[in-house]
Amino acid sequence: MPHRIYVDGEWVQASGSTAIPVVNPATEEVFDEVPRGGVKDVARAVEAAAAALPAWSARPMEERAALCASVAAALQERAGELTEMILDELGMPLKLTKAIQVGSPIRTFASMPQVAGEIAVEERLGGSVVHRDPIGVVGAITPWNYPLHQIAAKVAPALTAGCTVVLKPSEVTPLNAFVLADVLHEAGLPAGVFNLVSGTGPEAGEALAGHPQIDMVSFTGSTRAGRRVAELAAAGVKRTALELGGKSANVLLDDLDDAAFEDAVRKGVAACYLNSGQTCSALTRLLVPRDRLAEAERIAADEAVTYTVGDPRDPATRLGPLVSGLQRERVRDHLRSAIEDGATVLTGGPDAPEGLERGFYVRPTVLTGVAPESRVAQEEIFGPVLVVLPYDGEDQAVEIANGTAYGLAAGVRGADPERAYRVARRLRAGQIRVNDGAHNGLAPFGGYKQSGYGREYGRFGLEEFLTTTSIQL
Repeated sequence: MPHRIYVDGEWVQASGSTAIPVVNPATEEVFDEVPRGGVKDVARAVEAAAAALPAWSARPMEERAALCASVAAALQERAGELTEMILDELGMPLKLTKAIQVGSPIRTFASMPQVAGEIAVEERLGGSVVHRDPIGVVGAITPWNYPLHQIAAKVAPALTAGCTVVLKPSEVTPLNAFVLADVLHEAGLPAGVFNLVSGTGPEAGEALAGHPQIDMVSFTGSTRAGRRVAELAAAGVKRTALELGGKSANVLLDDLDDAAFEDAVRKGVAACYLNSGQTCSALTRLLVPRDRLAEAERIAADEAVTYTVGDPRDPATRLGPLVSGLQRERVRDHLRSAIEDGATVLTGGPDAPEGLERGFYVRPTVLTGVAPESRVAQEEIFGPVLVVLPYDGEDQAVEIANGTAYGLAAGVRGADPERAYRVARRLRAGQIRVNDGAHNGLAPFGGYKQSGYGREYGRFGLEEFLTTTSIQL
């Protein structure tokens, strides 16, 4: 199955003869491969999606949503297979892979009937009838760090909205997308409604973003790549939704008592290190009152060393490998640069973890002694690297938190919930966690500034794939 692409309801050979190897980041061994689809393959897929659009968009939304719910049930039946597959592709620890990498996309597909019920597809407005219509053919380009999760965040609402889809998954973690295509096929999705073309960003991704029959591009990835997608889409005046990078702040207010402060710092380490720091919304900057800096440094370093690095299948492992050798070197380069610029390494650093010479592992790191405007406090690192920054007063905390090119996420911890909420409202970020506020899979997710635009999940995510038609009577 992974040795073919899925176009117009069939598994077919890609136009080229080359393949992309899939590497296990824990062992550095190639364990599978996928086709290297190119311009011709994308064109075939887009044409199939365009041909399927009229009939699919004419179906009632509740019928399309029900099909997504059936897909969720089928994915649940294959949850074990998906868990093993994503473990080998990505290397996130087993327990988290089950809960997040597999559980979250299942919940997204399952939520579509509820979400669809919140959308008024037709309403009367004076002498007009306003219809909410599917935007058309969607090109979905997804990242490697939460592969099936991010695919579901685009494909489920796009299909429910009545759009047809061409998916280009990350070439680094592509195998799970083939399982989804198989599930959609078995669920009876009409030919051409969903199409899968594996390939690289510069080839298949750019061909998809620039294709004249694509009506919308939904992209998740780096800010640099997002600029290129937006540039290509702009030539055809396509709608784009871009979920890009982040350098999110976690603000600990000055009213926390000793126990609450320690709890906040320890949870702040966890909020940075999830998925080995390969999370766009990771809270990578810990902002603390200056008079508690030494306390925060001690606690953060103490907590970081509890993050055992190793085999993602070992129950004792808290941090798996980074996804690739390239990603590992990027993180190490950032750490070397920070040290050269005067950063103090409280724990961790650029050297390989002891006893783990094989695999793309890095040491969980805590840095201090850097300025808010320094490179390590401004640029997305995408590894388990926490930067501790002191502030003087609430206004400066807000200034530092907002003082990057990004605005994807943030956190605020405080003893007074109302004050913490007021501080959260001053932060320019798309999703903000106050105290122990739980993740909500139906709340909108997306960013400000160079973290992109558009929202995913729940009603807001479905609305991204709809446009309006006004009929004057």
